[in-house]
Amino acid sequence: MPTYNFNGGPAAIPLAVLQKTQRDLLDFEGTGISILETSFRSPPYLALHDRTVALLRNLYGVPETHRVLLLQGSASQQFAMIPMNFLPHGASADYLLTGFFSRLAYDEAQTIGNVRVAATAGANGLWMPDDELDLDDRAAYAHATLNNTSEGTEFARPPDTGHVPLIADMSSNFFSRRINMEKYGLIYAGGQKNLGPSGMVVVIVKNDLIARGRSDIPAIWQYRVHAETNSLYHTPPGFSIYLLHNFLSWAESIGGLVQLEAWNAEKSRLLYAIVDRFPDFYRCLVAPEIRSRMNVVFRLPTELLEQQFLSEAERANMIGLTNHPAVGGLRVSLYNGVELEAVERLCDFMESFALGHQPAERQRYTAELHG
Repeated sequence: MPTYNFNGGPAAIPLAVLQKTQRDLLDFEGTGISILETSFRSPPYLALHDRTVALLRNLYGVPETHRVLLLQGSASQQFAMIPMNFLPHGASADYLLTGFFSRLAYDEAQTIGNVRVAATAGANGLWMPDDELDLDDRAAYAHATLNNTSEGTEFARPPDTGHVPLIADMSSNFFSRRINMEKYGLIYAGGQKNLGPSGMVVVIVKNDLIARGRSDIPAIWQYRVHAETNSLYHTPPGFSIYLLHNFLSWAESIGGLVQLEAWNAEKSRLLYAIVDRFPDFYRCLVAPEIRSRMNVVFRLPTELLEQQFLSEAERANMIGLTNHPAVGGLRVSLYNGVELEAVERLCDFMESFALGHQPAERQRYTAELHG
């Protein structure tokens, strides 16, 4: 019986991608050595690197106005790198505080320069600001986390920041659906959710924003330097980029982002249908219009039931259903690598679990079955 992986990151990777990686591991493209030991200055690696960037550009619709950077590190590293580059002395930046990770980004930026709060989520982080933003039209940039992994909320469309560059943390919804790249000055995402393994962060940034970046900071932290060197200023995360290449090649083979978007919509539809069918048992407090397609969060009536749910799910080979400890409760992550079959099996399990622990609901369901 397969193991169904709903981890929040590192997350599930498509089986076909893992199988290709396994086949190639000992001999990278006929070189006789593994990708793990291939020089990043060698022609085979450089060709792979350029193919990966080209695939991402083509599949995600990245225009020539933007650069694609494949960098070491994580999204959390970008929390500091962004203000280091784009928050000059005497200026300020706006931050939309919509959840746990957006607050971490704000806190990090405060150590570097002057930042202000342009919007704050309501009670329990369940309100997603959209039109009611207190934006400063002189801000160096506006930062928003477009999908809140722990809270299970997502912007239906990017916030309108006018002429102020929008910088978006898309770590948990990057490459999950089509977007208009022109609306963004910079987007960034850790690789370990929708793209592949940890240790790599993808940054897509406008050329004119790169040009505005500060040059009085160490070279290693300058987007300008990484853009000028094709993300090869220092040793790149070669294996992570190789696996990203395998993922993008697989995505292209199954119909690209159109197909992934359709699958992601269907996965979230199935799961929310089960949650909404048992609203007093699977307690999801997120309003339908701001529900995340990537991270479905809910609580059960008691923590004891939650622990029982997790134990029984694990016995059924379903793992990764615990939410971030800062928030608590349960979370189902539906990233690109999670197959539709896995969600269908989870929905069956959730229905059985709810019926087994709700006598009144079980009686009603039985009555419906018998007309």
